[in-house]
Amino acid sequence: MRFTYAEAMTDISYYAPLAQAAEQVGYHGMTVPDSVAYPEESDAVYPYTPDGDRGFLEDKDFIETFIQCAALGAVTSTLRFLPFVLKLPIRPPALVAKQASSVAALTNNRLSLGVGTSPWPEDYDIMGVDFKRRGKRMDECMDVIRGLTSPGYFEFHGEFYDIPKIKMSPTPTQPIPLLVGGHADLALKRAVIRGDGWMHGGGPAEELDALLDKINAIRKAEGKENDPFEIHVISMDAYTVDGCKRLEDKGITDVIVGFRVPYIRGDDTEPLQQKIQNMTWYAENVIAKVNG
Repeated sequence: MRFTYAEAMTDISYYAPLAQAAEQVGYHGMTVPDSVAYPEESDAVYPYTPDGDRGFLEDKDFIETFIQCAALGAVTSTLRFLPFVLKLPIRPPALVAKQASSVAALTNNRLSLGVGTSPWPEDYDIMGVDFKRRGKRMDECMDVIRGLTSPGYFEFHGEFYDIPKIKMSPTPTQPIPLLVGGHADLALKRAVIRGDGWMHGGGPAEELDALLDKINAIRKAEGKENDPFEIHVISMDAYTVDGCKRLEDKGITDVIVGFRVPYIRGDDTEPLQQKIQNMTWYAENVIAKVNG
């Protein structure tokens, strides 16, 4: 099993030493958050808090996702970076392909691209993108990124994007995994049909089991049950050795672990050294015993 360290909405000077510490003690990857702007007013709700409150995001620092991946890649040598998740349909897919290829080339293929839709119409408004049919737009974005991050010429003619035969250089020497986030049925199907895996947003154990059952059913229906497929989950089971074994038995390939609740208003007051102590304790008491 692989282990990914999660930290977000903290002091931006912490990210480099946290990435270095995570690599040193045995984590496989580190998540990188994505947020473009915070709207003063919005009717949308945040999908991963119990009451949909989004106020904890106000005044939090978010470094642009690909810039953060590149910066952390420069101070590490083995740690993998996973945007969790990039709000894909608000962005031009050709630009995303160039950014992703560049990061992958600079980091020796240490990028897995977690992608999803944004729940906030304001994200689409400020980027000049129509909020409607964002799911179909995301499908096309994924196809474009897959094509343009592969060697050789690629062209695409869809409903939203029309790209003549072009190629980008450099392209990664290994394919960039596309991991789809989201719990809706369409997101699960998109992960199986267009993606290389799925990223779980958290929730009760019974909900995760139901989602895994749906994914397995879709994979079987699409004739993909034997294809490689990454499943990245957030689960309380990940915090014990026996729990990790249970997750492995369910087909989980990667767990995402963090050591504080990020959904709080105001600054993160946890010191850097405490964060490093938390991740180190987990590495010694869980990672080493699961993979030892």
